[in-house]
Amino acid sequence: MVHVLSSRVLLRPTDPERSRAFYGGALGLAVYREFGTGPERGTVYFLGGGFLEVSGRSETPPAPGLRLWLQVADAAGAHRELTARGVEVLREPRREPWGLVEMWISDPDGVRIALVEVPEDHPLRYRPGI
Repeated sequence: MVHVLSSRVLLRPTDPERSRAFYGGALGLAVYREFGTGPERGTVYFLGGGFLEVSGRSETPPAPGLRLWLQVADAAGAHRELTARGVEVLREPRREPWGLVEMWISDPDGVRIALVEVPEDHPLRYRPGI
């Protein structure tokens, strides 16, 4: 068995500066650390229990099936905040049949990002007897 101590998602954008502006500016993710210099430098953002590293450059957008799942405390509040910052919302927040409130946005390279609120009564939160 492999004992994993930490993890992060590595994102190789087509335009690193544009992606840093999106993740650090529009989404407001806090910077964990930066390394290197110039436009190819790496920026690692706090991502809840993990990290998102935006570094290097790719000639093509990331894998078409790549999705990010970000849990937020208030999807409606996130919607208002991101809309005010000019982030294109692909789908406004709504409660799904499985009980989560989800909204969808995408980054500048088209990576789809789900912003998910776990309601108080959802099994991910509510555990009777505990």
